[in-house]
Amino acid sequence: MTEPQKRDRPWLMRTYAGHSTASDSNALYRRNLAKGQTGLSVAFDLPTQTGYDSDHVLARGEVGRVGVPVGHVGDMRTLFDGIPLERTNTSMTINATAMWLLALYQVVAEEQGADVAKLTGTTQNDIVKEYLSRGTHVFPPGPSVRLITDMIAYTVGNIPKWNPINICSYHLQEAGATPVQEIAYAMCTAISVLDAVRDSGQVPAERMGEVVARISFFVNAGVRFVEEMCKMRAFARLWEKVTLERYGVTDPKQRRFRYGVQVNSLGLTEAQPENNVQRIVLEMLAVTLSKDARARAVQLPAWNEALGLPRPWDQQWSLRIQQVLAYESDLLEYGDIFNGSEVIEAKTDALLAGAEAEIAKVLEMGGVIPAVESGYLKSNLVASHAARRARIESGEDKIIGVNCFDTTEPSPLTADLDTAIMVVDPASERSVLAALEAWRAERDEAAAQASLAELKAVAATGANLMPATLACARAGVTTGEWSFALREVFGEYRAPTGVGGAPVAVAAEPGGELEQVRAAVAATAAELGAGKLRLLVGKPGLDGHSNGAEQIAVRARDAGFEVVYQGIRLTPEQIVSAAVAEDVHCVGLSILSGAHSELVPDVLKRLRRAGVEDVPVIVGGIIPAADGEALKAAGVAAVFTPKDFGITTIIGRIVDEIRLANKLQPWTPAPTAATN
Repeated sequence: MTEPQKRDRPWLMRTYAGHSTASDSNALYRRNLAKGQTGLSVAFDLPTQTGYDSDHVLARGEVGRVGVPVGHVGDMRTLFDGIPLERTNTSMTINATAMWLLALYQVVAEEQGADVAKLTGTTQNDIVKEYLSRGTHVFPPGPSVRLITDMIAYTVGNIPKWNPINICSYHLQEAGATPVQEIAYAMCTAISVLDAVRDSGQVPAERMGEVVARISFFVNAGVRFVEEMCKMRAFARLWEKVTLERYGVTDPKQRRFRYGVQVNSLGLTEAQPENNVQRIVLEMLAVTLSKDARARAVQLPAWNEALGLPRPWDQQWSLRIQQVLAYESDLLEYGDIFNGSEVIEAKTDALLAGAEAEIAKVLEMGGVIPAVESGYLKSNLVASHAARRARIESGEDKIIGVNCFDTTEPSPLTADLDTAIMVVDPASERSVLAALEAWRAERDEAAAQASLAELKAVAATGANLMPATLACARAGVTTGEWSFALREVFGEYRAPTGVGGAPVAVAAEPGGELEQVRAAVAATAAELGAGKLRLLVGKPGLDGHSNGAEQIAVRARDAGFEVVYQGIRLTPEQIVSAAVAEDVHCVGLSILSGAHSELVPDVLKRLRRAGVEDVPVIVGGIIPAADGEALKAAGVAAVFTPKDFGITTIIGRIVDEIRLANKLQPWTPAPTAATN
C-alpha cells in the first residue's frame, strides 16, 4: 500500500476575468482574491488586444465586452489599484500588444514602489496561434517575432521571474487541432521563438538556459481526459528532449515543462448547460491527476459561457471546483499515480511519435512561420475541425444534451435567461470614451509625440524596442497610438483563412442531407437565373474567433455555393460594399464577442441605404435569446447559436431564406427511389 506523503502545494488558481472598465474589473479582482483565488488572469477587451483605442471605428460595440479596456498607464493604474504587484502573480492574455501591456504593468509596479526584479507573472505573447485561431494579430510574422524576441531578452535581464511568453496551444484545439497537432504546432512555435532569441545575439549563449526556464505553455484540456493527460505527459517528454538536444540546456530545473491550463470552452454546450459542470471537472482532472505532468496554474471556464458572459457568482463556482479538489481530496498527498501504467505509456508514446513526425514536416518547410504564411497550418486546422463537426452531426461523437439524450426537465439555472448571464451596460463604453478624451487633453502632448517619434525611429533599426515602449508608457501614449506608430513601420497582416484548401468533410451520399441541400442550392440558383448562389460570410468588428465562420464557409462551398469570405476584422461598411460588389444572395454575419447588438443593425441599415432589399441577413454567434428576438425584429432573417450544431441543416435554412426573400415557393426535394 502506497503511503501518503506530505501534501504538495496546490497549483495557482485563477479565473479569467475583466470587463466594462478598469475600475469595475479592479473591484472584481479584489473580490476574487478575497475568495481564495491565488493569481490573477486578466482578460483584455478586443480593442486593447488588437491595438486600437476605444474610440476607433472598429472598436464600436467591442469596448469592455470580452475583457477590460486598457488605453494607457492611467487605466493600468486603476486596474491594479490596491493590489500589490510585487506580491501578485498576474497572467495577461495579450499577444500582438504584449510588449505595450507589459510596459504599462512595469510602470505601475514602479509607481507602487515594487522591485521590478521580483515581479512574477506571464504575458501570453504567442502571435503564431493568433494567425491560426484567435485573430488578434496586428503585424506581419517577421516584426511580430522581433517584438517577442525583444521582450524575452529584456525580461531575462530586468524581470527575471517573469514568463515573457506563454506558448499557447489552447486556441489551436479550439480551432480544431487534434492532440498530435496541438503538441506539434505549439512545439514548432517554441522552437521558432528560441531560435530567434538565440540568433538575435541579445542573450549570451551561456544564458539560454535562463530563457528556456522562463518559457511557459498554455494548453487546453478536453473531456477525453485520459487522452488529454497522456498529451501532457508527451508534451513534457518532448520539451525535455528539445531543450536538451537542440539548445544544450543541461540543468533539469531549467528544462522543466511549465504550463498553465484553461479547460476546453469549445465543448461547452448551450443545450442543457448544467452538463458543462461535469465536463469542466473531468477536463480539470486531465491536468491535475498526473503529478509528473500537472499544471502549474489552472483557470476554469464557467458553466454558462456558451450562453454569454459569466457573472461573478458563476466564476466563483468554477473557483470552488478547483478548491474542493485541491483542499478536500487527497490528490496532493501522493506521487504520480499513473507511473507504470501500460495503457498510459502506450498512449503517450503514440502521441509523441505522431507529434515528432508532424514537427519534422513543419521544420522541413523552414519552420512555423513559413508554415503559417503558406496556409499549411491553417488548412490543417480547418480540416480537423470540419472532420470533428462531421462526427458530431453524424452522431459518431456523442454530445450529451445536443445530439443524444436531449430530453430534459426545465432548468432552474436558465429559467430566466436574461439574468443567467452578465450583461455589460452600454453606458460603460461611453464612460471609457469620455475618460480617454480627457486623458489625451490632460497629458503632456509634446512628450507623448516625442516618445512616439523615438519609438518609430528605434523600430526602423534593429535595437530592442522595450526601452522606447516604456518611455511611451510613461509619457501617457495610448494603446492605439503605440500600435499605429509600429504599423507605420512594420505594416499590418491578414492571415490565410484556410477555407479554400480545406478538403470535403461530409460526403454528399445518395439520399443524404447534404445531397438534398445541394439539390436545393442548384435549383434555387437556376430559378434565379444565377450560375451559383453566392453567400457572403462576414466577420464584423474585432472578434477574431473565426472557427464557426470558416466551418459555415466550407460546408456552403461543399453544398454548391460560391462563398465570399474575406477573413476577420471588417467594418460594417466593408461588408456591405462586398455584398453589393459581389451581388450576393445572402449575408451571413458571425460575432462571438457580444457586439452583435451594435454591429448587426449597422449592417442592416447600410444594406437598406445601398438599396439592397432582397438579400437576407443571417447571424450566428453567442447571442442571448432576448437579443436574438431583437435582431429578428430589426430585420435579421435567422439567428443561429451554439445549440444549432447541424451545419448542413443551417445551410439548408440559408437556402430557405433566400427563396423566401426572392418570393420563390418553398423548395420540395424530389422523391428518392426509397420513397417511390
